[in-house]
Amino acid sequence: MTALGFDLTPGQARTVYDRIGRAQDWQRFYEDAATTELVAHAAFGDAQAVVELGCGTGRFAIRLLGELLPATATYLGVDVSPRMVTLATERLAPWSDRATVELAAAEERVPMPDESADRVVSNYVFDLLSPEATTSALDEAHRVLAPGGLLCAAGLTPGEGGLAHLVSRAWKSVWMRAPVLVGGCRPIRVADRLDPARWELRNRRVVVAWGIASEALIAARRA
Repeated sequence: MTALGFDLTPGQARTVYDRIGRAQDWQRFYEDAATTELVAHAAFGDAQAVVELGCGTGRFAIRLLGELLPATATYLGVDVSPRMVTLATERLAPWSDRATVELAAAEERVPMPDESADRVVSNYVFDLLSPEATTSALDEAHRVLAPGGLLCAAGLTPGEGGLAHLVSRAWKSVWMRAPVLVGGCRPIRVADRLDPARWELRNRRVVVAWGIASEALIAARRA
């Protein structure tokens, strides 16, 4: 238990998402609005090397490779769930010449050299991580991005009013008592975790779909 509530351990998260499998895709009813906001500001058409932290079933990667990235761009997805790695690998088979999906333990580095990527994507992952794991993930994103490269992240965030505020309070209440019921995720503000000495926040917007608030942000790696 942390000061914020109950965070799943990496092993617990792996078990949960191995069990969820392809059913994770049903979350698109609220996720797609936030990831569309990311796409609008991420300039993926200019990217040549993309890393996705927590690639899940590969649903967003299909959009990247099939619609958004140049034909010469490479993609690397990592996930702690063997089931998700299998699903994503199967989905990305048409792009196997330039797309790779790898299993990674939470404490491992992304298998890319320093400053070798120009986009790091992480959708609905930071809202699962503990504060310590969030710091580690941001450090790793900073390491692999070239100066000026973009962190593109979406995830659950506190609603700012009305129904969204009520839904996010109820969601966090469930997470406090039984985090597995909400996949270990809870509303957070990733923007608050960005060190301004290392990151320049380029865009942040709270997007609400079906009463569920998500944060979509773009931050550039400072040199």
